[in-house]
Amino acid sequence: MRVPDVVLPVLNEREALPWVLERMPPGYAPLVVDNGSTDGSGELAAALGARVVREPQPGFGAACFAGLCAARSEVVCFMDCDGSFDPSELPRVAEPVAAGAAELVLGARQAARGAWPPHARLANRALTTELRRRTGVALRDLGPMRAARREALLTLGLRDRRFGWPLEMVVRADAAGWRIEEVDVTYLRRTGRSKVTGTVKGTLRTVRDMAAALT
Repeated sequence: MRVPDVVLPVLNEREALPWVLERMPPGYAPLVVDNGSTDGSGELAAALGARVVREPQPGFGAACFAGLCAARSEVVCFMDCDGSFDPSELPRVAEPVAAGAAELVLGARQAARGAWPPHARLANRALTTELRRRTGVALRDLGPMRAARREALLTLGLRDRRFGWPLEMVVRADAAGWRIEEVDVTYLRRTGRSKVTGTVKGTLRTVRDMAAALT
């Protein structure tokens, strides 16, 4: 089996990129999706040896989908590229999928002090509670570190191109009868200023997009 591609959606993450790329585990291939960076993130990623694709359509889901389409491996991982996740933990997420023990594995965040703002943590809890009520899928987290098989993901018909993408993936995977599992992963303070969950406005935008994905 080809080594897993790791889709890294990037919007102005130049500060975090070197640390993320240098901690990529052996056999995992970083695939940086530059989603309109103005700080040279894409060029730096390429100089550091990552494969880079560009997605002009703004949105987290748009970047993830572009990476999924560009991936060449059987198993594909997704991970934020802001330094909040340690790439060395990717095998925990990918290996159950590669072994056939699950179709979708998500990393449940075990947060370091100050890494997860209270408003973002509460929003995540509300969304997982509503997900459980509507579908029966009992997850502790809707974290962005995850893995699944590429061809299977493409058959789900994911349509959200904003912040509803992570939740839509779970909803559609459950509807398709997938085995969905969680493993614990470390969640660190991100590098640089957060554009999403670090602000109340960004968190509310994420909740709005994910609520739409639930319907």
